[in-house]
Amino acid sequence: MTGQPMVKAEGVHKSYGAAHILRGIDLEVQNGEVFCLVGPSGSGKSTFLRCINHLERIDGGRLSVDGELVGYKQKGDKLYELKDSEVAVQRRDIGMVFQRFNLFPHMTALGNVMEAPIQVKGESKAVARERAERLLDRVGLRDKMGNYPSQLSGGQQQRVAIARALAMEPKLMLFDEPTSALDPELVGDVLDVMRDLAESGMTMIVVTHEMGFAREVGDSLVFMDGGVVVEAGNPRDVLTNPQQNRTKAFLSKVL
Repeated sequence: MTGQPMVKAEGVHKSYGAAHILRGIDLEVQNGEVFCLVGPSGSGKSTFLRCINHLERIDGGRLSVDGELVGYKQKGDKLYELKDSEVAVQRRDIGMVFQRFNLFPHMTALGNVMEAPIQVKGESKAVARERAERLLDRVGLRDKMGNYPSQLSGGQQQRVAIARALAMEPKLMLFDEPTSALDPELVGDVLDVMRDLAESGMTMIVVTHEMGFAREVGDSLVFMDGGVVVEAGNPRDVLTNPQQNRTKAFLSKVL
């Protein structure tokens, strides 16, 4: 089926106890699109991202990736949660890069990137290694393949984490503030890798505070606050000429 969105959220709700974090999120991310989510801390951006690969269960609404419900199956008009093993199969197609790099400290950069294809997909070491070397070269770390995470800068670790997510050959990449834990001079290298990914046609959802990246690379931008979509549109339009007072107030502090 052509033309269906890569990600579709319909009335998505999520609460933690009395805290209503997501309050009916509706949005679509098209295939090949770089979709940026911006907003203040606590607005629900990261929670929404985690719902897309069912790291968090949604409490209402529907979320689908590439036309398939995430975390649930429908029988009649009821939704039933999938088993963990079935969710794990869905997650193979969704790469996620976190704020913190979460690399295996006892494995080299190369080992970190090879691990999931071998363990999850049952690939041979030779095939996994060839791809891992290619991906580390792509993120500018050809000379660091044998280094352990403790021997790498934060920016280098984050680039290894991106290569590791790409090793599963996902159709969707999720980035949760991938540069926010980095020293300012290391941010550019990570954003360059993400630009390269965008140019190659990877569908990406990026939670970010890097407004320059959103303006340059983003195809769509959503400003979230208080668990709702306040404003959405072309990043250049929203950032230069926001329509909502809440968006204007936020951007006046960060631009």
